[in-house]
Amino acid sequence: MSWFESLILGLVQGLTEFLPVSSSAHLRLTAAFSGWHDPGAAFTAITQIGTEAAVLIYFRNDIGRILAAWTRSLTDKSMRRNPDARMGWLVIVGSIPIGVLGLTLKDSIEGPFRDLRITATMLIVVGVVIGIADRRAARDEKGGRHRAPQQRKELENIGVRDGLIYGLCQAAALIPGVSRSGATISGGLFMGYRREAAARYSFLLAIPAVLASGVFELKDAMENDHVSWGPTLFATVIAFGSGYAVIAWFMKFISTKSFMPFVWYRIALGIVIIALVAAGVLSPHAAESSG
Repeated sequence: MSWFESLILGLVQGLTEFLPVSSSAHLRLTAAFSGWHDPGAAFTAITQIGTEAAVLIYFRNDIGRILAAWTRSLTDKSMRRNPDARMGWLVIVGSIPIGVLGLTLKDSIEGPFRDLRITATMLIVVGVVIGIADRRAARDEKGGRHRAPQQRKELENIGVRDGLIYGLCQAAALIPGVSRSGATISGGLFMGYRREAAARYSFLLAIPAVLASGVFELKDAMENDHVSWGPTLFATVIAFGSGYAVIAWFMKFISTKSFMPFVWYRIALGIVIIALVAAGVLSPHAAESSG
């Protein structure tokens, strides 16, 4: 991997990680359209450490409060009713599905799931799901001709059931094209949460899974020596900077705007990929890494 490739891929990772468009799909497609080798799951996981560092800094006050309350709840039973302590436990509960499925499906994630036909299909299908969830949320917030606006749920309303459902939605993002934020935010909208609440929990929930995945892949890469360390670390720094900017913009955007621009973008991109593959212009296995 060249330094120029790492710059572009780092930017792609940072710009798409927190948007409901699938960062793994865009990394894969950037390599395919540019004629580069697929950066691979290890590169993706390691650069995601950079984007999660952006989450840790942006939400540092929330995270610090949650960690402090959760730690106290380990020895003080009365603290387990504290909303922040409960959030800490729910993030752990919500991380179980992706941890189990990530280890179980590791070979598929790094192999068959990277087929561009699967990526394109997921871009379209999940795009439609996000669109339906967004329209439902907008209808509830505005009300209707014969119906008053409905109060949607806040983070304080999350229980074990909702935490597990969020976790299952996050696990779906193991398939390129799904999008971690897209799946979890749309899941939250279907469960009746406000856009900002769904997005905030989506970012918090991703922290353990992404950091664990990054450390796991980092250990594997060090043992097998198949990662270009200089360019990969450079891409990770780029992903951190661009990722932080996107978080700040996205949290403001969703407070007043619809997800529909992302929906139409996903659907259009998926259709283009399917058309190119069907026409033989693009191989479904284009730019796949051999190692």
